[in-house]
Parts: sequence; structure tokens; C-alpha cells
Amino acid sequence: MRIDVLTIFPEYLAPLELSLIGKARRDGLVDLHVHDLRSWTHDRHRTVDDTPLGGGAGMVMKPEPWAEAFAAVRAEGQAALGADTEPVIIFPNPAGTPFAQATAQEWSECEWLVLACGRYEGIDERVYEHLADIGCEVHLASLGDYVLNGGEVAVLAITEAVVRLVPGVVGNAESLVEESHSDGLLEYPLYTRPARWEDPAGVVREAPAILLSGDHGRIAAWRREQSLERTRQRRPDLLDEA
Repeated sequence: MRIDVLTIFPEYLAPLELSLIGKARRDGLVDLHVHDLRSWTHDRHRTVDDTPLGGGAGMVMKPEPWAEAFAAVRAEGQAALGADTEPVIIFPNPAGTPFAQATAQEWSECEWLVLACGRYEGIDERVYEHLADIGCEVHLASLGDYVLNGGEVAVLAITEAVVRLVPGVVGNAESLVEESHSDGLLEYPLYTRPARWEDPAGVVREAPAILLSGDHGRIAAWRREQSLERTRQRRPDLLDEA
């Protein structure tokens, strides 16, 4: 998988060198490139924004740097992947479609993703229109009903959610099957050794005895029951979809 990220703060994406994502890059499972949007500006101030037409607070990101950046990144990616290859372009945006585990799974099967980090009040709407007109698949993705200062945090989250689903990135692939949202439910409670633990307040806390039984059928049934109950308590909206 190839991933290109466009941002005015390349340093913000440094965590992509860490943990499983960094290892996936070093192992050649993910070819990730971070680009500074200001490289496609042409004034001494490297300007990427201007005041909104029609008035209003804040600044809006200009279309010219974005169009040039996408053209350059598209050409670079097609030189590496083939002239007929097109990227899936993703803009984190609170006005977008909710990003979910199913979305991460879908995008993990793509050959090429381009993630674009907006800032300020947002990006000129004509950028999205232009990309759609030249045949790009464009998605606006929302992490939730709140607003961040920019798209970088969302891109970190989306990239981690997607890349960990790429085959070979997570060592034990079975662990991906039993996670929260993998089957539409929240994950069951987890326990490890010691089975009997005295907490700092002196309360003795026992792990459920069934987990020590060795009966994998009963354990699986218990875990399913716990997932349903946890989902019922915390996210009842998911039960209709489970």
C-alpha cells in the first residue's frame, strides 16, 4: 500500500515512524510519504490561505496550492504504481461521513491512499469539485461530532486504523477478529495474570473463573454474552446492526 499525506505541518506526522506503523514502513508493507503543502506556493510568505469570500471569521485554504500538490503527488504515485492507478483521496472533515471500522477495512484493501490535512476554517470547496472532475475518488471523513484545529490528528488516527488491517502488519491476525467493532459489537472484558489480584486499596479482585476452565466453547459463549451486554450498556445504537 502507498500512502501520501499532504500537510502544512509535516512534523506532526512524526508518530507514523513509531510502533507497528513504523515497523510496517521499514518492512516494506506500507510506502508512506509526507509532503509539505507549502512546497507548492510561489510567494515569499508561502501563503496557503486567504479570507473567506462573503465575509466571516477565520481563513480558508486556497485552491491553487492544493491543485498543484495533488497533480504532483498523483504523477509521482503513478510513476511508481502505473499510469492507470488512481488514488483514493481522503479529507478529514467534521462535515464528512463518519469514519468507522468498516471504512478502515475497505480502505486497507486499496492500493493507494492520499490523505489531505486541512487547516483554519477549511479548504476551498472547488478543490473537491476539481478532484472529482478529473476522475479521483474523493471522501470526506469525520472522526466524530467535534472540531479539531486541523486534519493531522485525524490523519494519524485514520492511518493507524487502516494500516493495522493491512496483512502482515499485526503479528497475530486473529487479534483483529475479536476487537471492538470487528463484528459490530464492543469487545468483551479482558483479563491477564494474576487471576487473583489485590488492588492498592486492599480489595481482592478475581478474574472470572470460566476463563480458567480450559473449556473454549464455554469461554467463547461467555465472551459473546459479555460483548452483547457491554454494547447494550454503552452503545445500544450498535445492537440493531449486530
